[in-house]
Amino acid sequence: MYHFFARQENIFDDYILIDGADVNHLKNVLRVKTGEKILMSSGDNTDYYCTISGIRDNEIIAEIEKVDEEGRELSSKIYLFQGLPKGDKMELIIQKAVELGVYEVVPVAMKRSVVKLDDKKAAGRVKRWNAIAENAAKQSKRSIIPAVKDVMTFEKAAEYAKQLDMVLLPYECAEGMQATKNIINSIKKGQSIGIFIGPEGGFDGSELTVADDNEFNVITLGRRILRTETAGMMVLSVLMYHLEE
Repeated sequence: MYHFFARQENIFDDYILIDGADVNHLKNVLRVKTGEKILMSSGDNTDYYCTISGIRDNEIIAEIEKVDEEGRELSSKIYLFQGLPKGDKMELIIQKAVELGVYEVVPVAMKRSVVKLDDKKAAGRVKRWNAIAENAAKQSKRSIIPAVKDVMTFEKAAEYAKQLDMVLLPYECAEGMQATKNIINSIKKGQSIGIFIGPEGGFDGSELTVADDNEFNVITLGRRILRTETAGMMVLSVLMYHLEE
């Protein structure tokens, strides 16, 4: 079943109006016909199971058959603070993070990040990253489109994370898997959680000091060293298993 998102103003009592670029995609790429089933999401954790009842030049009418107000989202909002990695790794990280239930991705320009983005380049990358997040949300049938925020410094990211109930920072020098298990097990459904992942070069000492000042929970991911594109996925997988209902 194809999955698309609808703006709130296009959702009516018994039908949804599909317009814009989605019309071309549905008509000319997917070649849908009247009578076909489609899943629509409002972006606020409500899903609509619809049947296409009308196809016009610039719009498609999807008749609402059933409404699911529970959606497919975790009870907890998970924020991934990802240190900027090299190459196109960020695209993979965003795609997989969305599939694993992340609520928001915050790119962080850390001291040891090899990639350095000026404002113009950063704006272009963020626009592309949000498009990747939207496509991943459609593919994985998310009920929301997780946002990719503007690039932040570590200090601004730490300030942004103060709103969250708990912040996790995996660090290769941390010891004690039992302590990590205890921290994960203490997380309750509905709590907001931040995950800080370092770039290829890891965290700078000054960043660890900021993390300590903000009482981040430093955890270990085991005895093996994980790549930056793997570490976040590992933590998200553990949290999804722990929090999924």
